[in-house]
Amino acid sequence: MGKKKLNSLEDLGGFVFSTNDNFEFEKAEEPDLLPPKKQFLEAKFSNKGRGGKTVTVITGFVAVEEELKNLGKLLKTKCGVGGSVKDNEIIIQGNYRDKIMEILKKEGYNIKRVGG
Repeated sequence: MGKKKLNSLEDLGGFVFSTNDNFEFEKAEEPDLLPPKKQFLEAKFSNKGRGGKTVTVITGFVAVEEELKNLGKLLKTKCGVGGSVKDNEIIIQGNYRDKIMEILKKEGYNIKRVGG
């Protein structure tokens, strides 16, 4: 097995490295979780920085990472395509904005279409 690649400081598992003997770590507060009806999401179509491949990006989530992953899995299954969850965004391969908006509205989210 190869080593796991670290993409951010969060991948270190909450360790803080300091040479200061008097350093005191202050844990960041968890964001307040909002129910789906109080969240306002945006569905965007994008192909920039992806080698010309088209994707649908859903942004604006205020949720726990686990909840986002479950929602991403639901969207990928319903659309029958791949995708990922990164930086509080769900990225779905292909242009499925209308279908995704319909699914998220049924789940109780407020979502609007952004761009063309």
